[in-house]
This record gives sequence, C-alpha cells and structure tokens, in this order.
Amino acid sequence: MAQYPSDKEAADALAASFQKLRQEIGKVIVGQDEVVRLVLTAVFSQGHSLLVGVPGLAKTLLIQTIADSLDLSFNRIQFTPDLMPSDIVGSETMNQQRDFTFVKGPVFANIILADEINRTPPKTQAALLESMQEYAVTVAGQRYPLQRPFFVLATQNPIEQEGTYPLPEAQLDRFMFNIELGYPSYAEELNIVKNTTSDRKPTVSKVLHAADIQAFQELVRRVPVADNVVEYAVGLVHKTRPNTERAHARTNQLLEWGAGPRASQHLIVGAKCNALLNGKYSPDIEDVRAVAVPILRHRLVRNFKAEAEGVGVEQIVKELL
Repeated sequence: MAQYPSDKEAADALAASFQKLRQEIGKVIVGQDEVVRLVLTAVFSQGHSLLVGVPGLAKTLLIQTIADSLDLSFNRIQFTPDLMPSDIVGSETMNQQRDFTFVKGPVFANIILADEINRTPPKTQAALLESMQEYAVTVAGQRYPLQRPFFVLATQNPIEQEGTYPLPEAQLDRFMFNIELGYPSYAEELNIVKNTTSDRKPTVSKVLHAADIQAFQELVRRVPVADNVVEYAVGLVHKTRPNTERAHARTNQLLEWGAGPRASQHLIVGAKCNALLNGKYSPDIEDVRAVAVPILRHRLVRNFKAEAEGVGVEQIVKELL
C-alpha cells in the first residue's frame, strides 16, 4: 500500500475512515446503522448485496449517499418485465460512417442499484449476474471490462410476489449479504419527517476515493486469520447441511438444503473486514458471528415442516450459532 508505511497503519486508517463514513451518511440517513455497516463491509470485502425491504424505506437514497461519500459513480436500474439484457450492458449501434460502435449501458458504473431485480425475466437477471461474477460484459463477441471497484446492490420487495421472477438459489449465492431493512423507530421517523419536509439539503463530504477503496479491499484479503476461526466458520456452514456427518439436529428437522462453500469464504472475508472496521487486526469467532445471519439468510432452504411451524431461517441460524 503506497500511502501507508505498514498494514497496521492502513488498518487504523480504514477503521477511522469507517467512522467518518458513518458520520457523513448519518447526515442524510437516519438510523439504519446496521444496514450501513453491512453495505460498507460488503464494499470493502468485494462482495455484492441483496437489500430486502418494503417500499419507501429510502433504499435508493441510502445507496446514492454511500456512493457520494465514497466518491464513486452510481447508476440505478429499475427492473421491469420488458427490460432486455442490452438495456443493462449496452449495445452496438451504427454511426454516420456506417461503423458499429458500442454504446455502454448503465452497468458501467462503480455502484449499481438493481431495483426490484425479481421483476425482470431470467435472461435479463443473468446479464447483470454475469457482470457481477466476471467484472466484464460480452457484447457481439467483444469483452468489455468494468471499472473497479464494482459493486451491485439488488433490491427485492418482499410484499407483492405476483408476476415476479424469484432469483434461483444458484444466483442468490452470488450475493455476499442478504440485508433486511426494517421500519424506523418512532423517534427515527419523527427525525426523518422533519428532515425531509423542510428545505434543508445536507451535503455529504467525500471520505474515500476509488484508489483508496481498492487498496483497502486488498488489505482485507491480507488480514491473518487464526485456524480456530476458520474451523469455526467452516464448521458452522457444515452444520447447515442436512443429512451430513456434521449436520446439526435442528438442521435435519427443518432444512431441505444447506449453504455451499461460498458461504464459508464469505464468512471469513466478512469476519476479516468486520474486525478491521472495529479497530482489530485479526478476526475472532465473534466477528464470524457478526456477519453470519446476513450471509446464511438467503442460502438455507427450509423444508415443509419449518414452513408449517413458522420457523424462520434467521431463527435457525441463531440456534446454530
């Protein structure tokens, strides 16, 4: 890392930047501390996130504010049933000289808000998910790399499911976190209403730039992890797999499918980042627990018994912890 003499100083700088980011985002976003922490953890861990919440909880404003404070380009794509893959990645058009030129689509930005991703057909979902995995798009046989850092936040509305295309499990697995947004408390909502119905327009300062974020992403990968922490993370994922030798008793009763190896990887990277954001230089088991629910929430498939008894995935994960 060029600007810091050692990784220790870089780690201290990341923890300080995180506190500053929370302050800046707090100028616009009231409450939602846990959501902000998880979104920033995903950014520094090079992961993508799925935001699940009812309409009107300022999901777009939250992501726009985070993009502003990180000095990154931001595009919002509203997914609809008639959206085509070329509407996302771009297409080739003929210019006046009758040459084909590639016109970039909205996916060419640092932060993409994929609004209501379950409203669009699988072919269009797949176009976005390819760019998430490959950090590039392919049009007419030509490969176009995406600008780094690249981060996708997809939203899903949990209420109306008619005429939607739920993401299949294999594609859900590409999201590091499934973040649930709850309603604000009474005091928070009073604040929100006062702030948003006046002419006050808070300005958000830019805390980090693209090069800083990439340097911090590399730093997160270099964080050392003790063997017992890795064993705990992998053991936790194995507990979620029904009818295997390490399966938990509750798993065999309530789950159809458990989490795959990607969950173990995300648990460790998430724990590393969580440790750094809290001013520690190496993660412990508590850091794994801190990121376990949003990582496992969308990777476990409940069976009929769990659904009939009304046992939620979150409850199962907490029992496994």
